[in-house]
Amino acid sequence: MWSGCEEAGRKALPEKQVCLIRNADWILTMDEQRTRYRHADLLYAGREILEIGPSLEEKYRGRCVFDSVYEAAGRIVLPGFVNAHHHTWQALIRNIHITQGLTLEPWLKVMYEIYRYLTPDAARAGVYASLGDCLKTGCTSSNDLWYPHPVGVHGLMDAEIEAAAELGIRFHPIRSYHSQVSRVVPPEVVDTTERVMEEAARLVETYHDRGRFSMCRVGIGPSIAQYDTEEILQATLDFAEKYDVMVHGHLAESRFEWQYTKEHFGCTPVEWFREHGLLGRRFYYAHGVQLDETDRRILAETGTGIVSCPISNMYLSSGACPVRALMDAGVRRLALGVDGPASSNSSNMMEEMRAAYLVSRLCYGETPCTTEDILYMATAGGAAALGRDDIGSLRPGMAADITILDWDRLSWAGGCYDPADCIVLSGDARMVDRVIVNGQTVVSGGRLTRGDEEEKKEYVNAVGRELLARASARLPGLRQDLGIK
Repeated sequence: MWSGCEEAGRKALPEKQVCLIRNADWILTMDEQRTRYRHADLLYAGREILEIGPSLEEKYRGRCVFDSVYEAAGRIVLPGFVNAHHHTWQALIRNIHITQGLTLEPWLKVMYEIYRYLTPDAARAGVYASLGDCLKTGCTSSNDLWYPHPVGVHGLMDAEIEAAAELGIRFHPIRSYHSQVSRVVPPEVVDTTERVMEEAARLVETYHDRGRFSMCRVGIGPSIAQYDTEEILQATLDFAEKYDVMVHGHLAESRFEWQYTKEHFGCTPVEWFREHGLLGRRFYYAHGVQLDETDRRILAETGTGIVSCPISNMYLSSGACPVRALMDAGVRRLALGVDGPASSNSSNMMEEMRAAYLVSRLCYGETPCTTEDILYMATAGGAAALGRDDIGSLRPGMAADITILDWDRLSWAGGCYDPADCIVLSGDARMVDRVIVNGQTVVSGGRLTRGDEEEKKEYVNAVGRELLARASARLPGLRQDLGIK
């Protein structure tokens, strides 16, 4: 234990566990200047980073006793990745034959036939699988947009919040909803404005922590706002103001959504959102694929956040978020998300970063996003999207959310030059050696430290199979995957 260790320019802190990450090949801070340190150390105590720089062990020798020292030679240290858009329960509905080759709207029709049967067990199992995957790919914070709530089924979001806390990941669950039946949305998941707001208030009052280094912040938002009632949208805005929470949903994802909004309202989805007060610093939205120049300017002017989900958008043939053009337009709250595992088929942040760079390279030729741009989106950009100023970069006073990547292996031999290039162009989950959230090690040696992975795997498989078996009464095509007649 430590007592009396002082950071330059700060008073002595109360007695806490002090940990040293020593002699990292690189420390990529992802601060506004994108500062890098070569052969440097990082010191943190409890939940907070104290100092970054060379020879910190020597500097504090005799002044404090380190609770732990991590030897980081051959490692890259950077902020934990921030997954700014997710649907965790979809981990139980991936790799099924009847959705292969479908675009978004037909794919959603299949999904909603399964969503009718969601339970708290499915919520818990989905978090174990998807957020466990996120953690093991370097992610320390995650959003979850939960939009299908079968009427009469209670405790879905309670179960996922409890499971996220069990894993040790920083969590931003969004209480989403449906207020109208459509050709995709069945009546079983459509609820009243009063019940939605009552449930959202209970979740905020029970779980939402506004404090610095908060591990859970609850939000609210429509899945796709144009398909909901004016009443519930106004109630959402009033709720967000009253409780001071973030608003999240989907925006401009598919061609169908763009055409629908044009035909019914005579404007683009972004223009419709602006008319309804759904843009600004409190708001961040996933996808942003179908955007024209005017849309991009509006998003920049309002300070709205956009979360690119490249793998999902490719899988469902929706297109590509124009990330480089959004940057050039002045959009600052740009982030990455893995989206639902049923459309990305994993929850792998390192895979998402590589895909984001390659899509940018394909779309913009010789002027794509840089690898450092992509890393920034996956860290500081994600934090900004979520409305956080205490995560996403490494510097004194920030949360000790740290990912340590091992590039001292044959897989990356011959390519260990620029660390951002290596991570984004060549990296994968095998690199992840340690993940620290709020000062606690939650992944070590590529394995979760909280709970038995084998037990969780068996639980997830059993719950997922039960979910699909129940849905197979309406979707006989599922029987092929389940191996039943």
